[in-house]
Parts: sequence; C-alpha cells; structure tokens
Amino acid sequence: MFPPPGTVDDRAAGALLGAACGDALGVPYEFGPPLPEKRIPEMIGGGLGPYAPGEYSDDTQMAVCIAETLRDHDAPLSAAALNRAADAFLTWRSEGATDIGNQTARVLGAAGAARGGERVAEVMEGAAAEMFASGTPSAGNGSLMRTGPLALAYLHDPAGLAEAADRYSRLTHGDPLAGQACVLWCEGVRRAVVHGDLSGVRAGLDLLPGDARAAWSAWLDEAEARPPHAFGDNGFVVRALQAAWSAVVREPHGFTPSLHAAVRAGHDTDTVAAIAGALLGARWGVGAIPEGYVSAVHGWPGYRAEGLAELALSIVRRHGRTAGGA
Repeated sequence: MFPPPGTVDDRAAGALLGAACGDALGVPYEFGPPLPEKRIPEMIGGGLGPYAPGEYSDDTQMAVCIAETLRDHDAPLSAAALNRAADAFLTWRSEGATDIGNQTARVLGAAGAARGGERVAEVMEGAAAEMFASGTPSAGNGSLMRTGPLALAYLHDPAGLAEAADRYSRLTHGDPLAGQACVLWCEGVRRAVVHGDLSGVRAGLDLLPGDARAAWSAWLDEAEARPPHAFGDNGFVVRALQAAWSAVVREPHGFTPSLHAAVRAGHDTDTVAAIAGALLGARWGVGAIPEGYVSAVHGWPGYRAEGLAELALSIVRRHGRTAGGA
C-alpha cells in the first residue's frame, strides 16, 4: 500500500521511487544520442548491464545505500553513519554493482582496504580529496544522483541538509561543484516534499557559499532557457543538473512528461532521469507515477516499488517529523 495521494508521505515516498523509475526508464538509452521529441521512452531494459525491463542501475543502488544508512542512524553526520554509508558503498561495489562511474570506482578502489574499519569514511573522503587536489577531473554526476534521500532526514532543517548533502558528496567527489549541486537539488527535494512545489532549487542558492551563488544562478537561468539536450556533456555535474532542471521546469504538465524529457536529453540518460525523477517524485508524489513504472521497477539488493516507498517513509518516521511535524 502507498500513502494517500497529495500528502507529505506520498511525496516523500515519491522522491525515492521517482528516482528509481527515472533511472530504470533511462537505462536502455544510456550513452546514446538525444531522442526525437516525439519518442516515448520505455522501460525495456538492456543498456550497459544488460538490465532487465524496469531494473534500476547504480544511481538508485547507491541512493539505497544512503537511504538504509538514514533509516538505521539517528545522526546522519555521525562517524557511525558516515562509516555505514562508506561501507555500504564498498559492499555494493563488490556484491551488487551493475555499473559504476570511473571517478567513483577509483575512489572506492582506493578505500577498499579500510572496509569495516573505524576510519573507512575518512579514508574514502581523503581519497576523493586527493584525487581532486591532483588535478584529476572530479566533478562527475555520481554524487548528485544518489543524495536525494538525505532530504527526507532533514525535512525541517535546510541548513542541516546542506551540510549533509555536501558531506555525503565528498565521500567520493572532492570537487566543490559536486557538493554544491547536491545542496541545490536536495533542497529542491526537501521543499517539494514539504510544500509540494518546485521553489527549492532556486532557494538552495542561499545555502551555497557566497562566491558560488552567481555562477549557479546563471547556470539555472541557462537551464530554464534551453532544452535538456542542449547540455550534452551531462556526465559533468553542472550539465547533469542543468539537463534535469530543464526537463523539470520546461515541461510543466506533471511527472511523466518531464521524466520523458530528461531521458530524451541523451548521453547519461539513467543518471539525468534519476536526478530529475527524485525532484519530480517529491513534487508530484507516488500517485502521479504511471502504474506501469511502479509495477516494473526493481533492483539491488531486492527492492521493488513498495519496498522503496517503505524505505523512504522509514527515514521520515525516524527523522522527518522531529521539527515542526509533517
């Protein structure tokens, strides 16, 4: 059973389920060219896995690692929680990863020997920071795709959410741009769940360092003025966010048209659609997601739609009603 449509719980569950559906919808078209405007994407599987129809990829798999951490820990920024998330990433890498980005793979490989130890998150974050400091490009979209569940643990604490989004991004992505993108999108998800609107991404500019706000404001302006396929280098976190934001704001008619627009952007289709799907699900709720998507979506480590919704709601129950109710 899913929560009643139009409720905070409906939108909270929609944040994780929407991301998973976007991921699975984008899987068949990954690293392909933009799709024609009238092409309707389908959950037909295939892709890089190859994946079964409706199976989600690394985007949701890593989001699940974070979501389970939030479900099981009262303090998301505690050493215990960060170590749990880092260990979950390493477990996923060895046991469940159907795909993994180059940047994330390199960082997890460097931290592998620390698995199960008291400093695993510290070691992982250090490897990411060292990679960035060396001049290696470190602003991929691999942290933005997974951090949406953090919003559910901070529904009434935007400042705390911004800190958590940046910190969980830095586990694998040392470039500040990656963390800033996570701050913006997580605030978008948070406000969508609480208020049922799309004001949060713009509002998130105030949560960024002062010297970063002008650039991100201009990037959002550009996304609002151009179609998703204009941001073709969407493995780069700025372009991924722009492609997703373009799909969300330029298709104002609900969950499905915007999600289709995200997939049509081409290239890293599963990730752009997972990013867009988290915000769209948070805005419109589970009740707006097509039944065909809901019945088909599934993936590591064994979740289907009902399980993903329950995982999201377990985070809200543990964290989200503690400051002002929901």
